Amino acid sequence: MRIYRSVRAHLSEPCVLTIGNFDGVHLGHKALLAQLRARADATGLPATVLCFEPHPREFFAPDSAPPRLCSMWRKMALLQAAGVDQICMQRFDARFSGLSAQEFIEQVLVQGMQVRHLMIGDDFRFGRGRDGDFSTLLAAGERHGFAVEAMTTQTVSGERVSSSAVREALQGGEIEHATRLLGEPFVVEGWVQHGDKIGRTIGFPTANIRMRQQTLPLSGIFAVTVDGGPLRHAIGAASIGYRPTIGAGLGLRVEVFVLDFSGDLYGERLSVRFWHKLRDEKKYDTLDALKAAIGKDCDDVRAWFSTHPEYLSLREQHG
Repeated sequence: MRIYRSVRAHLSEPCVLTIGNFDGVHLGHKALLAQLRARADATGLPATVLCFEPHPREFFAPDSAPPRLCSMWRKMALLQAAGVDQICMQRFDARFSGLSAQEFIEQVLVQGMQVRHLMIGDDFRFGRGRDGDFSTLLAAGERHGFAVEAMTTQTVSGERVSSSAVREALQGGEIEHATRLLGEPFVVEGWVQHGDKIGRTIGFPTANIRMRQQTLPLSGIFAVTVDGGPLRHAIGAASIGYRPTIGAGLGLRVEVFVLDFSGDLYGERLSVRFWHKLRDEKKYDTLDALKAAIGKDCDDVRAWFSTHPEYLSLREQHG
């Protein structure tokens, strides 16, 4: 898969294009990407995605932007797995955000991307002030010689699939519902780094996952599976939060205790898949109380997986 850092790079050939942030690459995205792939195969042109970095909401309102569902690197891996041939990761800055709808069409779609067939979501808006829409693109397509196709909304059990819906499910602790919208479990990936090793002193050594993201759309204690290094489909208990028992004002931490494993994971890159929320994070008066709570969490993890064989089957598919 080819990756371009700007539309100014001028792609080497015309393309079949879709545009979006594709945060989480959920079932709605995957349906759109499947049709993008089919159209690319039919025309012999590369299936191309135009994304923006940072997310426009992060640019306009960084303090109130919602947490991302996945890192930029995981998003690119998911897009490649969906059959995308090339990605243009356009920097979203003051200059780019100031383009009018017509400037976006001429400078980005026609000159930069050389679009021949454009596939967009039915609610796509673009240009300064979001004044460009589907009808704007249809008229531009007639002038510049590219086709425009609007994709209908994907639903699951009558609910519109969107990144916002996935995020709300995760924030509400409805992990199974988020899995249905994503089409697979929510994943956190990162390298294992050294921490303060408090878990080791109470009999539960945890893998401390180094995070690129400053925020995550979920918190609490979870039943998870872990892959990476020597681990394959290992079950564990994961904590996402601020460790209030250890101290106040600590940063966000993702820690995983892998059940039935005693090896060294430092320096390994792990993928942690979230299946079920056990409870919220809690402050305990003593480390002994924390140890007892983690022990119960591990028992609950075993019990949850033992009574949900369909999830054990799913984890094999997505491992």
